[in-house]
Parts: sequence; C-alpha cells; structure tokens
Amino acid sequence: MTVHTPRLIRDGLGAIARPLPRPLRRLAAEMFGAFGLVFLGAGAAVVDYATDGSLGRVGIGLSFGLAVFTMVLAFGRVSGAHINPAVTIGLWLAGEFPGRRVPGYIAAQIVGALIAASVLHGLFRNSGGELGSTGPAGTWEQSFGMEFMLTFFLMYAILAVGHQWRASLPLVAATAGAVVGLEATFAGGISGASMNPARSFGPGAIAWFWDHHWIYWAGPILGAAVASALHLVMRERSEEG
Repeated sequence: MTVHTPRLIRDGLGAIARPLPRPLRRLAAEMFGAFGLVFLGAGAAVVDYATDGSLGRVGIGLSFGLAVFTMVLAFGRVSGAHINPAVTIGLWLAGEFPGRRVPGYIAAQIVGALIAASVLHGLFRNSGGELGSTGPAGTWEQSFGMEFMLTFFLMYAILAVGHQWRASLPLVAATAGAVVGLEATFAGGISGASMNPARSFGPGAIAWFWDHHWIYWAGPILGAAVASALHLVMRERSEEG
C-alpha cells in the first residue's frame, strides 16, 4: 500500500508559492532592500540613542556598512540592489540602467524606507532620537558638501568596481558596504552621512523631522551625477557599451 504524503507537508510553502512576475520581483527587492538598510542602519542610531551611546559612531558606521553589504548580497541578483534613489539615478545617467525603470525603483525604495521607519517608531516611540533622522550638525553648507562628496565617492566606486572590472556580486557588495561604513563612521557626526534620499526621507517623514531635508536629496543626487559623468570620461573605450 502506497502512502501519499500531502504536498504541503513534503515541499513546505514551495507547494503553493509561485514566483512574482519579474518586474514585480525587482520592485519588491528594492523595497525590501531599502527596508533592511533603514531598519538595520538607522535602527543602529536609534538603539544607540536608546541605550545611551552603547554603539558609538564606529558601531553605527559598521552597522550601515554591513547593512548595505547584506542587502546587496541578498537582492543584487534580483534588482541590482540599488536601495538608493541617488544610485538609481547615477546608474541611469551612466547608461547602466534603463530610464523607464527609474520612477518605479525610487518609489519602491521610498516605500521600503517608510515601512522600516514605521516599524522603528513602533518599537522605540518613547526613546526619542527622531528615529535616526539626518540633519546638519554644523552649517548647512558643510552638510551639503559632505553629502555631495560622500555620494560621489560611493557612486564612483560602484561604477568602477561593477563596470570597469566586471566584478562578481560579492565584490560589489563588499565595496559598497566598505565605502558606506567608512563614510558613515567619519562623517556621520557632521551630516548624518546619509548618501541616500530614501534613507533620510523614511525616518524624517515618520518622525516629522525636516531640518534642511533638501540637502539629503540635492547633495546625493548631484554627487552621483558628477561621479557618473567622471566614470564616462575615465573608462577605457573597450569598456563602452
């Protein structure tokens, strides 16, 4: 007598789950990637505030870097794991990403950041700290300049490693994570070292903290645009196309 094991028991959720269409998979990957970045990165700032500085600037910087590294590894094969509107725009300007996908990617990134900030608010609503929101610690000129330069280096590193050297996904993830971790560690005390409009918008919107918020859109987008332009004139002709 043959005993038939129910498929759900035998195969788990694989028995009923079906892959999303590819366009939806890309958007979902960007949303979850941005969620992870904000929850783990901005969340580190929230935990540091709630525990009287237990992580410190280095701990927060490492958290951001490791969050980027993890999200790029997890979702890079699906969407490219931009998880950052400035990176999406920079890749488009460099000819590495189709313009028709830019609005959807940015919308998904913003939604992911908003959800993550909402979860942090639910967990830490009584601890203060504006949910890891970014704002200038000194003058707005300092923060604008920092956000421009930080994103410039991040964008150029992504393009140089990912395109010029045809690197594997782990190397691209490690490069992006290392740059973000370094920059968040040394510049976080000045501008918050956002480098990412979605990362700033999510906590800012939920905490309703808008101190010079425009900096965290204009600085990173301009920095990414200049890095993309430099990449186009610096690459070898054999790398074109």
